[in-house]
Amino acid sequence: MSSQLIGFLCVGGMLGLIALRMPIAMAMAVTGFTGFGLIVAFDPAMSILESSALNTLSNYSFSPIPMFILMGVLASKARMSAELFDGARTLFGSWRGGMALAAIMSSGVFSAISGSSLATAASMSKVALPEMKKQGYADSLATGTIAAGGTLGIMIPPSIALLLYALLTEQSVGDMFIAGIIPGLLGMVLYMAAVAAVVKLRPDLATPGVATTFVEKIVGLKGLVPFGLIFALIIGGIYGGIFTPTEAASVGAFGALIIAVVRGLRWRGFVDAVRETLVVSAMIFFMVMGAEIFGYFLSVSRVSFALVEFVNALDLTPFMILMAILLLYILLGMVMDSIAMLLLTVPVVFPLAMQAGFDPIWFGILTVITVELGLITPPIGMNVFVIKSVAPNVKITDIFKGVIPFVVSDVVRLALLIAFPVLALALL
Repeated sequence: MSSQLIGFLCVGGMLGLIALRMPIAMAMAVTGFTGFGLIVAFDPAMSILESSALNTLSNYSFSPIPMFILMGVLASKARMSAELFDGARTLFGSWRGGMALAAIMSSGVFSAISGSSLATAASMSKVALPEMKKQGYADSLATGTIAAGGTLGIMIPPSIALLLYALLTEQSVGDMFIAGIIPGLLGMVLYMAAVAAVVKLRPDLATPGVATTFVEKIVGLKGLVPFGLIFALIIGGIYGGIFTPTEAASVGAFGALIIAVVRGLRWRGFVDAVRETLVVSAMIFFMVMGAEIFGYFLSVSRVSFALVEFVNALDLTPFMILMAILLLYILLGMVMDSIAMLLLTVPVVFPLAMQAGFDPIWFGILTVITVELGLITPPIGMNVFVIKSVAPNVKITDIFKGVIPFVVSDVVRLALLIAFPVLALALL
């Protein structure tokens, strides 16, 4: 049996294990170990299994992950998200749907120090959802807005998804972060446009807010200051060559800690923040370990090369290849977590993208945005279930109904980035 046939059979077996609800990290590790053993030998496969944990946990490049997670957790523990939402709400004053617009804006700004879509959705749902329901917003609009707003955390830097893509494809982390700024802001603007369109067509879904004076709007901006400072420190430091991404993550986490302590964070809150950071980081690192073992298997099985040869034989245009890859991500996003999806698929599809002549940074932005779609599409939609856990009385169908306009917005954003790659590459 050829190594490529073993490779495809093992990949099929891995998908079967995932369908049987085996944890994705374990499925990748089992598949990688078994496939490598069948193709090479089980003694070196055992050596890889033994060394993968050490290689992953001692890899300096992965150290920003817990730091970025800690930033978001500290911001949540210090209730910075509440002040952020209150400030954003004053900006939109008496606008119909103003709270929904404030939730989108707050989610985008919170993403600038969170790096996690789930953390953004969880934090903003606890702050914004009760206020929107109190003001008479329809469940679909209120929950759909926050579920969609949370997805901004996967694109606006510092983003864990962009970081992992850069490490998997050996691209510059700093370049990926810089390339994500315009697409992330574009996503926020399009989401706000979607809210405006929805309340224009269905005024009954939202109520006007409380009118605010110009002075109140200016005062409300103070909630954005801590986020702006940390974002400027991280991105400015990376862009100016002052920090490496790893150093920037550490500086940003320390800055978030100082702000949290000033705002009243005490020892118990700090311990809780560290514990939560460790739990989320451990989950990601286990998936990275599984992906590393799976990566060794992919190398010896030459599955990626076989796919490249197969696609070349079909004589597809680069645009057709891109559409096929993005469609694959949309389908996988319906049943799989975003981080797991990246770790599982990028080593396979990246050679196809390079063979087609795509810019690796631009392709990474498209990939992450498409993965982002999976966070709000049925039947899984991780952000949707985060909102459901906070609002158990809201029907899951109402939440999915509420995210439809934002899915359309993401499709429009993808189309713009495909038509105008400069949107992702202009700042590089």
